[in-house]
Amino acid sequence: MIAIGLGLTLSWGAALAQMPTKGSPEHIKAVTSAVDGASIKANTATSNDWPTIGLDYAETRFSKLNQINADNVKKLGLVWSYPLESSRGVEATPVVVDGIMYQTASWSVVHAIDARTGKRLWTYDPKIDRTKGYKGCCDVVNRGVALWKGKVFVGVYDGRLIALDAVTGRVAWEKDTLIDKEHSYTITGAPRVFNGKVVIGNGGAEYGARGYVTAYDAETGNQAWRWFTVPGDPSKPFEDESMAAAAKTWDPAGKYWINGGGGTAWDTITFDPDLNLVYIGTGNGSPWNRDVRSPSGGDNLYLASLVALNADTGKYVWHYQETPGDHWDYTSTQPMILADLTMDGTPRKVILHAPKNGFFFVVDRTNGKFISAKNFVDVNWATGYDANGRPIEVKEARGKEPYDSIPGPYGAHNWHPMSFNPQTGLVYLPAQNIPVNLTPEKTFKHNAQAPGKFASAAGWNLGFMLNATPPKSPAFGRLVAWDPVKQKEAWRAEYVAPWNGGTLTTAGNLVFQGTADGRFIAYNATTGEKLWETPVGSGVVAAASTYMVDAKQYVSIAVGWGGVFGIAARATELQSPGTVYTFALDGNAPPPAFVKYQTEGLLAGIKYDPKDVEEGTALYVTACAQCHGVPGVDRGGNVRNLGYVSRETVENLKDFVFKGPFHDQGMPDFTGKLTEADVVKIQAFIQGTADAIRPK
Repeated sequence: MIAIGLGLTLSWGAALAQMPTKGSPEHIKAVTSAVDGASIKANTATSNDWPTIGLDYAETRFSKLNQINADNVKKLGLVWSYPLESSRGVEATPVVVDGIMYQTASWSVVHAIDARTGKRLWTYDPKIDRTKGYKGCCDVVNRGVALWKGKVFVGVYDGRLIALDAVTGRVAWEKDTLIDKEHSYTITGAPRVFNGKVVIGNGGAEYGARGYVTAYDAETGNQAWRWFTVPGDPSKPFEDESMAAAAKTWDPAGKYWINGGGGTAWDTITFDPDLNLVYIGTGNGSPWNRDVRSPSGGDNLYLASLVALNADTGKYVWHYQETPGDHWDYTSTQPMILADLTMDGTPRKVILHAPKNGFFFVVDRTNGKFISAKNFVDVNWATGYDANGRPIEVKEARGKEPYDSIPGPYGAHNWHPMSFNPQTGLVYLPAQNIPVNLTPEKTFKHNAQAPGKFASAAGWNLGFMLNATPPKSPAFGRLVAWDPVKQKEAWRAEYVAPWNGGTLTTAGNLVFQGTADGRFIAYNATTGEKLWETPVGSGVVAAASTYMVDAKQYVSIAVGWGGVFGIAARATELQSPGTVYTFALDGNAPPPAFVKYQTEGLLAGIKYDPKDVEEGTALYVTACAQCHGVPGVDRGGNVRNLGYVSRETVENLKDFVFKGPFHDQGMPDFTGKLTEADVVKIQAFIQGTADAIRPK
């Protein structure tokens, strides 16, 4: 017996000696190489790791961990913080396997972090040409990575898909995903990996792009398949039967293919391994105004739709169009969740979806059949959906007069992830309204710059004038707990502003969400009672993840204010650099220093001719409003508001507008698009607006 015991002790000691040190290259290789479809499915039972962007293939963002729970969450404290060294939007959820974290920052920079210590393992900068930052509508953001068999996959802002060695960060392969260089395509979404294929979509519908998704072999980078979301030039052969069918729903008189058609699949991609289907959410029309792109009407497939594709071949299987003939930038690219629910006494495999248009959808994911839809915020473009799943539209919403679209193009729900807790039966949804008035353009020409045509100097093509008539609807932001079976709100939490972060829910009866005003909050998932909060130094737009490391539960959130709304507006006086915060019970690490937002006070002292203000207004809308907001009215986001910069800056505005010092940070060069005389008029508008709002 002594001999046997001694032998077991020696064997166990030898085994321990052979185990790699946690956080070592050998350990990282072992745990990341093990990530595949089987391990992701196995992790669903425990939630010990967070191996994919939405936690599991269903993208529920529901963790079964309950070490941190509604009874003890008040003891949550900071364990470590990590600097992302970024000043623009941070939208990615941390991906974590056995304490090895992968996080992206703005400009598609990837960070590998030891979650046990908060120390950097490596970083990878794809070296984007930052002078091309203006080619994206919505900040130079990235929504995260995919992990598969020892590789980290990241979609890069300039259209590349890159596979990195998970241990070293070195490039394993790189592919240019763009079909042409004439249009302003970008990638901001997270890739997904299914069955050994990396699937990625692109953005760019505001600029006249044609949407598509592409699958690449995860090992080699070779293209496996590609599916376009809208038809191309009808004078040329269609790529497949689905494109031929779609073309029948577009009016060729609008020559939609010149302006791309839109439909870009810039975010949500979800997978059902049992059905072997990939689900794609498609984007808005290009231009937004259907009367321009398809004058005689039509549904314009497959805009604003959920589409199911065969995961192996990319072949179209079914679609459900949430906004037929999209006219309001009502994308369906918002994150979807797969769930098994009992509806009217019948078990159903469903997709839960809350797109921009303000309705919460439940759709059968086996066949795309409509089950139900109910508005989760007030809407004014439709009164509901009929039994066939078509919206009952309000006639005025497609009229020729200015329309205060509710929700506006920012959406009742944008890209910010929602989560589903099967224990409560509730979906936790960041909801909002950001007022925008749409006035149809009287004449439209692709890529034509014109005074008052929003962001046209940067290449936008909308078919609408924005806020030519001031909107009247109220702005709001809230967290909504939604019952998808009853199609009814269970509870809500109101916020001071829109553009709040994504959600995480857990078996500890908790919901976590970051806010636009710089807090990270935990709620009781059943009742909505606020249980804990902490300041995080900046507005939050991303969603958190949670995971176990050495038998202890952690919660991590990446903070960095930005996105299309956060470029120009904010709800906090802080503007701290991008940071990952990690919390656990009884954590007591000191927070990093918070940085106060810098302003120079309301602009004064610029001499101008009041006669120039009107023309300056139109020029400002054309070139500046997209990023800088309204001078003095908005307060600036991650780009400064020109009503609160120094007098010297505005006096020397031409030195910034023409190949200026911020050109390599993404600011457009307006050489050839504006004249020095135009700049003088813009100066008049900036100072005139500041004077108009100055307290008497």
